[in-house]
Amino acid sequence: MNLKKLNFVIVIGLFATIGILVAQLLWTKQAFSLEEKKFSQRVHIALLQVVKKLYRGTNSDLPIQNPINKITNDYYIVNVENDFKPDVLEFYLKSEFKKFAIATDFEYAMYNCQSDEMVYGNYVSINDNSPNMLNVYFPKHKNFVYYFAVRFPNENSFLLSSMRFWFALSLVLLVILLVYVYSIYTILQQRKYASLQHDFINNMTHEFKTPLSSILIAANYIKNQSDAISNYKLMQYTNIIISQGTKLNQHVDKILTTSKFDNVSFVIVKNKTAVTPIICEVVETILLKYPHCKIIFNSKIEYFIDADRFHLANLMYNLIDNSIKYCAVQPEITISLTQCKKRLVLTFADNGIGIDKKYLPFIFDKFYRVVFNHDAVPSGFGLGLYYVKQIIDSHKWKINAESSTKNGLLISILIPYKNE
Repeated sequence: MNLKKLNFVIVIGLFATIGILVAQLLWTKQAFSLEEKKFSQRVHIALLQVVKKLYRGTNSDLPIQNPINKITNDYYIVNVENDFKPDVLEFYLKSEFKKFAIATDFEYAMYNCQSDEMVYGNYVSINDNSPNMLNVYFPKHKNFVYYFAVRFPNENSFLLSSMRFWFALSLVLLVILLVYVYSIYTILQQRKYASLQHDFINNMTHEFKTPLSSILIAANYIKNQSDAISNYKLMQYTNIIISQGTKLNQHVDKILTTSKFDNVSFVIVKNKTAVTPIICEVVETILLKYPHCKIIFNSKIEYFIDADRFHLANLMYNLIDNSIKYCAVQPEITISLTQCKKRLVLTFADNGIGIDKKYLPFIFDKFYRVVFNHDAVPSGFGLGLYYVKQIIDSHKWKINAESSTKNGLLISILIPYKNE
């Protein structure tokens, strides 16, 4: 993913996470208001039941108007146009509050019209561990004669305790946001280190190219001299220098090529291409390098596909070269090209040492190399199959690898195909 796409995803993800957190906080606030409203309704109904019970057994009728007056969120005045005893009031308050699940402390007081004072006050704790008869101020109401007041000093804490789930969810979302921010920070740091590593590899490989070219030019010059031709050992050493220099040069080229994949979009030029001639050319080139190997390819039908001819040839070369390197006996590679419905299937089957099934999902990863016995490990950087996968992805094809029936490897390339 390039830098612009990564930054876009980071910004979108950050705004989305913050938006969810803000929405959760707004929902929590709304839920608190709803809980407050529900609590007020329960208190209202409970106090109405208390009034009804206070009027029970008397000759007086219930007040026509609603006797409950909510002064503040936690303070209620109840107009009772009748005389009553404070112990009876407390008993009814306790029973009705318990009935309507109002499980929080409350305090009450009654108005004495003779002394014009709020008297008989008491603090009632649900835990029964608070002192009684606290001197709490209850404001008087001018329009009533017989009334009592109830206050819930811990209403907010009671409502907050009933919303534990909402606060826990908000906390979880906050933790997710922090983890997201930390993850983004880590990704950016890793990207910075990867960029430094990439620059180092590029600089190192470019520095290798010049001396390697000079070594190869000098070695080829020596090889063509009469002294070298007549001296067997000198010719042998010169050939070793050329062989190993060429090999190292190929590795450097591979590193530079794969380096381009990581920084710029890989550009391919598709043209109508015949598949069979490319396979034949690649096989011919491979046999010049490895004359001892056996490659079988028989296809009488010509197929044309939209592909980049250069990279398609490199793809095939890498697959065949890989099969030869990972072979402990005389290499034998079978190439087949068949049509299956709307796809061409190009397969490469070898008789190599094979790969364990648990390693197959990773063989196309960059720098990945399967661990074999020490003697069976060829040189390389694990870039060949990575390059193949990049070509496949650029063409929007598919590639599969599985263990062959000959204990080797079977690689299948699935190419969209339309008969014309």
